Amino acid sequence: MTTMEATAGDADGLEERYNPYTGRRVVAGVDDAVPTAAQLGLEPPRFCEACGRRMVVQISPDGWWAKCSRHGVFDSICRGRR
Repeated sequence: MTTMEATAGDADGLEERYNPYTGRRVVAGVDDAVPTAAQLGLEPPRFCEACGRRMVVQISPDGWWAKCSRHGVFDSICRGRR
């Protein structure tokens, strides 16, 4: 296997992730500030972690749900926040 093939294989295996509170792409070694309310579990995610798109968010007295147009619905039960 050549170096080019090894690099291409490694790149294919990596999956981009996005900060669910800011929508910025997560880069190794670079810290992205998370709002204090989100750190305390009081703020639902506003962006999809898989694609970085803005989600539709509904907040209710007993939790929240957020819907990405490409990746479906996430809710506070999935995150253990309810």
